Amino acid sequence: MHMNRTHLGLTFKMTFLVVAGVLLTASVSNPGAPPEGVDEPVLWTQNKAPKVPSEDDLAGERVPFEYFGVREQLDREMVVNTYHHSSTMLYFKRASRWFPVIEPILAEKGLPDDFKYLAIIESGLSQVVSPAGAAGFWQFMKGTAPQYGLRVTREVDERYHVEKATYAACDYLLEAKEEFGSWALAAASYNMGKAGVRRDLEAQGVDTYWELHLNSETARYVYRLLAIKAIFEDPESFGFSIQPEALYAPYETRMVWVKSSIDDLSGFALEQGANLKALKTLNPWLRSGQLTVAANDSIAIELPV
Repeated sequence: MHMNRTHLGLTFKMTFLVVAGVLLTASVSNPGAPPEGVDEPVLWTQNKAPKVPSEDDLAGERVPFEYFGVREQLDREMVVNTYHHSSTMLYFKRASRWFPVIEPILAEKGLPDDFKYLAIIESGLSQVVSPAGAAGFWQFMKGTAPQYGLRVTREVDERYHVEKATYAACDYLLEAKEEFGSWALAAASYNMGKAGVRRDLEAQGVDTYWELHLNSETARYVYRLLAIKAIFEDPESFGFSIQPEALYAPYETRMVWVKSSIDDLSGFALEQGANLKALKTLNPWLRSGQLTVAANDSIAIELPV
């Protein structure tokens, strides 16, 4: 049947109003439930402001909520990370694989367990490169890495070696804690450098992270760490319900010690019953197609079991 545009427009508007009325009535009569006619698989949630704790700590150091702006700054990061659903969900999945690697190293080096969340806010537990050139889980710069025992060559870049980079990050944080006497300032210095923290403390005449006026990234940095910690410690309260089978399991690997140079890593992987994809995934610190091994040296390479 043919309708003119005016008649068609009025019909559409009336239909829209009826549907909107049904949805509104359903949501008011039973808040939080899906409206009548909406299938259950459709996500139907209420967005609620996450609750900022009345007290909190970072690595055993109390967060001074009585200081100007502290509560509101933490609130911002809790909102952002609670409702940044896809990224936060991936953090949970990756943490299931990598925290069992990171946690024992922190404990061995005497660092508080809270610092495992630093790897999340640095890289999301991904082997990423920042616009400035920082790389790996712990985001070391190429020039800084060798100061903490990480090799960086054309063939090998240990910034991408999770275990070795974690040890290096621990060494840095322990140095910073010794200098500043505070884990919060040590964490801030991981983002902006010890020289930057030293300069701002002196220039502003304060002695805590919570009182500093900082660049926007570092000003959010420690609060983001606290927000991620809060969400991980009580995910259900923040709307995250994750089935154990949805988490990423740790890799099952075997160690092969290489004592001579490898001209073709693809061929080497095949000889070992694997392939280049698996080899590079398990050893992202191998940055080229070959590996030079010095005389009397040996290098450990992980391969799938």
